[in-house]
Amino acid sequence: MGDIRFAIELKVRDYELDAQGVVNNAVYLHYLEHCRHEFLLSRGIDFNRYAREGIDLVVVRCELDYKAPLRGGDAFRVTLALERLSPLRFVFLQEIRRQGDDRLVLAARTIGTALNAKGRPFLPPEMERLLS
Repeated sequence: MGDIRFAIELKVRDYELDAQGVVNNAVYLHYLEHCRHEFLLSRGIDFNRYAREGIDLVVVRCELDYKAPLRGGDAFRVTLALERLSPLRFVFLQEIRRQGDDRLVLAARTIGTALNAKGRPFLPPEMERLLS
């Protein structure tokens, strides 16, 4: 996955399960997004402040490879590495691994950019520094 630069630990909540007793596939997107937001906050980038300033960090593509299910009560770790993809795009490389056996549950590749108040792609200075 590249260099792990950030990780959070979470636990599956019962309401995240589907009728089969496993985490619903859409819930994994929430886990990944939560990790990305916590990472940005840890680097001084406040998603909400950006929005108030007319800057929107947006996802333009998300690829998920489901490898194994999580079940109620499972503890897991979400990891993240960030790389520049192009002058105006970046990619979050993320994994979810079950704690205890370190089994790979999901691998994700999320491409993003930022939009200014006019809806044009650009990267704010804080993002530029983070990607350099």
